[in-house]
This record gives sequence, C-alpha cells and structure tokens, in this order.
Amino acid sequence: MSRRCYGAFVALALGATAAVAAEKAVPEPPSAPTDTVWSTGAVGIAGQRIQYRAAAGTLWVHPKGWTNTATTGGDEVRESDSPTASLFYVAYFKAGEAPDRPITFVYSGGPGSPTRSEHLGLFGPRRVVTEDVTHTAAPYRLAENHNSLLDVSDVVFIDAPGTGFSRIHGKDAGHAFFGIDADAHAFGEFISSFLTRFSRWKAPKFIFGQSYGTPRSAVLVNLLQREYSIDVNGVILLSQVLNFDLSPGAPQFNPGTDEPYVTALPSYAAVAWYYNRLPAPRPPDLPAFLHQVEAFALTDYTVALEAGSTLDPARREAVARQMAAYTGLPEDYLLRSDLRIDAGQFRKMLLAKQGRAVGEIDARFSGPIEDPTAKEAGSDPAGSAFGAAYVALFNDYVRNTLGYGGNRPYRPRSNFTPLWNWDREQQPANAMTRVYGFVNVMPDLAAALRANSDLRVMVNGGYLDLATPYFEGQYEMRHLPIPAQLQDHIEYHYYMAGHMPYLNETAQAQMHANIASFILRSSRPH
Repeated sequence: MSRRCYGAFVALALGATAAVAAEKAVPEPPSAPTDTVWSTGAVGIAGQRIQYRAAAGTLWVHPKGWTNTATTGGDEVRESDSPTASLFYVAYFKAGEAPDRPITFVYSGGPGSPTRSEHLGLFGPRRVVTEDVTHTAAPYRLAENHNSLLDVSDVVFIDAPGTGFSRIHGKDAGHAFFGIDADAHAFGEFISSFLTRFSRWKAPKFIFGQSYGTPRSAVLVNLLQREYSIDVNGVILLSQVLNFDLSPGAPQFNPGTDEPYVTALPSYAAVAWYYNRLPAPRPPDLPAFLHQVEAFALTDYTVALEAGSTLDPARREAVARQMAAYTGLPEDYLLRSDLRIDAGQFRKMLLAKQGRAVGEIDARFSGPIEDPTAKEAGSDPAGSAFGAAYVALFNDYVRNTLGYGGNRPYRPRSNFTPLWNWDREQQPANAMTRVYGFVNVMPDLAAALRANSDLRVMVNGGYLDLATPYFEGQYEMRHLPIPAQLQDHIEYHYYMAGHMPYLNETAQAQMHANIASFILRSSRPH
C-alpha cells in the first residue's frame, strides 16, 4: 500500500475543549483505579445546566494470549518484559445518574492518534475555538461546548496504545499492539475492564470512531459481542473507511480496481459546488445535485471505466463532458487522465488558475500550490491550520483543569510511526485464515449486525472530505454481506464540512442533534 493511499485515512486528532474555572477535586471512589484523578464541572446544553464528575486515569491491558505472569504498577512494568499497555482515558459522568445511563466510548484514528480532537472538538464539555477556514493562531481559546454529548450519555475518551498519555511496555510491545486485530483487542480489553471498574455493565453501550477509528469499530464491535459477550447498542462512524481498496489517494497503484474513482466523484462535485466552479447557474440544492452525480457515477461512469481500452471514443468524450460539468475540471484534462482522477490531482487542478490547492481532510481550506509542475497537490493546507491549537489547549486543560499528567510528556502521535509499520494482516469474521493486503473489515461489521438484531449503525461524514469521501461510506454499507432487512439498521447523516465536521459550528450542532437522537432511540427496545 502506498504512503499516500494509507495516509489518506490519518485521523488528525485535533480536538477542542474550553478552559473552565479550577474544579474542586472530589474523593476517589473505592472501586476506581489507584491513579485516577477526579474533578467536577458543569456545562450548559440545550438550556439545561449539567453537573458532571470527570475521571482521568489509565487502565492496564495485555495483548491477546497473555497469561498472568507479570505484575504492573505506576508507569512501569516490573518482573517481566512481556508486552503491556496502559491506556489513558478521560470519563465524564453526569452527576446523580443511575449506572444504567447510556455510555459512549470514543476514540480517534490514524492509526496512531490520541483522542483530543473528539474530546475537545465534539463531545467533551469544553471545545477549542478555531477560525472557520483559516489558520488559528495563538493565543488559543477554549469555550463551553454547548453541543457536548453529556445531555444524553456519559462519555469515555480513550487514547490508543502509545499515544497521548497511553504507554506501551515490554519486549516487542509495538508489534503486540500496533495492528488491526491487536489494536481492536486492546480496546476490547479496555472496555471490559472499564465496565467492571465503574460498575457500568447494565448501561446501553455505544462506540464512536473517526477515520481509522471506523475500521477499528467494525472489528471491535464484532470482537466485543463474540469474545466478551458484550452487546453494543450502537456503532457511530465518522469519516468512514472500511475497505481501503476504495481509497481515492492513490488508486493508480491498484489498476483494474475502478471503484475509488466512482466513490470519490460525488465529493469532487461537492467541492466544485462549494467553490462555485460549476457551469452557471449553480444548483441551489446540494443534496439533490449530489444525488444526480451519484446516479451518474454508478451508471454511465462505472460502465465507461469498466470498459477499459474497449470504450468507444464518442462515449469516452461524452462521459468526460459530463464529468467536467460535475467537477469543474477541464474536459481535455479529464480525457488525458483517462477519466480517472485521484484526490491529489483534483486538489491541485480545481483552483489551479489561482495557484492554489484545496485541502484533503477539509476542502474548505486552501493554500498555495507547492510545485506547479507536479501532477498532484503537495501537503494538506487543512492539516496545519488548527492542529497546534488542539495540542496546546489539550495540554493545558488536562493538566490544569483535570489535574492529570504532571510532568509526563503528552504524545500528539505514536512514536512507533504505525502509519508505515501497522500490521495490516487480519483475520476477517468467519474466515479460516488471516489475510494480508488492502484492509477490508466489512465482514466484521456485517457479522456483528447479523449476530445482534438490536444493533444499530450511524454513518456520519463531510461532503467536503477528500480523504474519506462520503459516498465511499454509502457504497461500503450497501455492499455489506447482510440480509436486506438489516439495511434498515443503518442511517446516514452528512454535513457541509470536511473530515472533522465539528470544526464548523453549524455542522457540530447538527451532529449533536443527530447523534443524541440516535443514542436515545438505540437505547430503547426496538
């Protein structure tokens, strides 16, 4: 897998939270881990003031097949060099609620990113305030998050092994935790231990993953149900990629597989609509316009690509003409590209006359083209626009408000560089052997849906995300190997934003309303 192909799914954990007055510490419950730090706070959501208790700490987990021969304590492993991980978490509990209140486990992607973006950008009681489509400069600012999830669910933010304040220990610990199945096992161990430590076994349970967190969720939900006997009420996916064969980053390295071009085309049209690069007049209704593009992508465009070298020249020109009308790219350029445009090409060409390239994880951002002679755009102008604000404010918030961390270093990303060393060998659900190649965890999610008739799945995405195109998620879900009636267990929500829709305040409010409704509906008997 190429760097660009795999890198398209890096979840930049760039969350936001707001500064609050120092919270008075409360006594640690006897059942809590010994390193847990407790604090209290309040947040206003939908006109109500919600009091909460926050727990920041770590839980120890072990790789699959581990036997109890090691003793652990503090931040070190004693008497053994067997692989071990301490996973950092921050849990928020609404004050005075029963232990059967819904609880949502949240994690980021990468793989190799901590969960600060989802914590301080989406679900936590505080959020980072960022500029909408330009660089956010210091001094940075936190604000109350009036779209926190605490009105409907307790929330647990988990940092993956080796990220944030999570640590790995022991011989070959990286190989024990950095892989598709190994990673999901670590999160399964964490969730099982957390439910015991905090007496939450009776609660409706939800898991939320963004970017690489979505394939983690597919493997994890099946693992929880199959190996831990933990039923999950709902899986919430944001910026989904379950089948990496569909990556729009570098499909040219996987010739003969044309679906990435098909599933990316509607996102190209959405970005062209956003920048008003379509033939006048611009369609007034974006979703209706995109439905037209989706229909073209699945019919005329798919047929043309699958024809390969046998495509009739007249038909080829007709398809290029329609693509130009939908994407704003020149017809002759589309013909010279053999009707196949990857994300890097589109990012460079859409605003090429202005000398600018659009962002990959959020096309609302744009920046100067690095190399006018290159075929594709260079670095992502969106990635550097807000990342420093999230890192700085999380470091301040966790240490000075939650009272955790002291002088421990916070790792903005894994130092194992799992982007290139991640073990992509996986054993799909119901498969007899392990498989190495492009990641595809659709069988795992399908197995979980078939096994649990009450499981519901929520798909969220940004129309302007060129890393994980929104239509890719639809395509994957519509091709899950499940009975037709189970398709009704899946719902879709899209926003005028990119890979991290919560960077836009309007989209964040819409996400809160949709996710809160999903949790309330999925917590009741169907």
